This record gives sequence, structure tokens and C-alpha cells, in this order.
Amino acid sequence: MARVALIMGSVYGAAQELSNTVQQALHDAGHTTVYNSSALVTDIHDVDACLVITSTTGQGDLPSNLESFYFSARDTMPMQQQKPFGVIALGDSSYPTFCGAGEKMEELFYELQGIAPVPMLKIDACETLEPETKALPWLKDWMKSLPTV
Repeated sequence: MARVALIMGSVYGAAQELSNTVQQALHDAGHTTVYNSSALVTDIHDVDACLVITSTTGQGDLPSNLESFYFSARDTMPMQQQKPFGVIALGDSSYPTFCGAGEKMEELFYELQGIAPVPMLKIDACETLEPETKALPWLKDWMKSLPTV
């Protein structure tokens, strides 16, 4: 099964809570995870895939616990060599920068030459109070792209 880097950015805890749920779902499916509350670029070395779960803060900004990873990855460019990645972005559509942090992370992984087997999932807090109801079906589709050996 696959080794997945789970990269989480959270401000008020919703993305962290969702990350814990997703990590359990990955483990239940037989995958292993590399997961730190403050991701490091080394977390994406020696993995089969990367999954980003992040909220957005300010004017489309990254949560503070994700900034170091983002800027370090932009500086060092750890190429992903067509590895699958996915992004689950949490946001509030009443703001013009809805899911801006997720969009930044998606752009970063495209620059690192990752591939997104399914489109980024944007979860709107104005519509969904339980993000796992949207995230877990999306995750099931995303996991189809993971190596099974």
C-alpha cells in the first residue's frame, strides 16, 4: 500500500480535525502516513503521494503552521516526479479569497511536477458544517490513484 504525506494547515482546528479523520481513513484502507502538525519539506521525501488539507486565513493566506513548509518547498523545489497529490481546501465563500490557501498549495504541487488525479475539493463552511461528509467520498476517489503494492 502507499505511503502518503498528509500536509495540514489549520487556524481554528477544523482542518486539523478533518486531517485526523482522513488519516484514520487512509490507515483503514491499509496506507501509512507521514503527518506532522507543522509539515516539513522532508515529509514529502520518500512518499508515494501527498495530500494537503488546509483552511484559509486573512486575504487568502496560508495558516501559520503551513507557511514554513510552503516557502521552504518553493525555495528548494523537491520535485515530485509525477507523484499523485490532492488538495482539500476549507473556506468560506462569502470571502473573495475563498479557499485561497488551497489554491496556493495546488499551484505549488503542480510546480513541483506532481499530478492531481482528481480536482481539488473546496468545502464551503457556509454550506457544510461537517466537512468529512464531503471529504471522505472525495478521498475514496483520490485513493484509487495510489499504488497498491
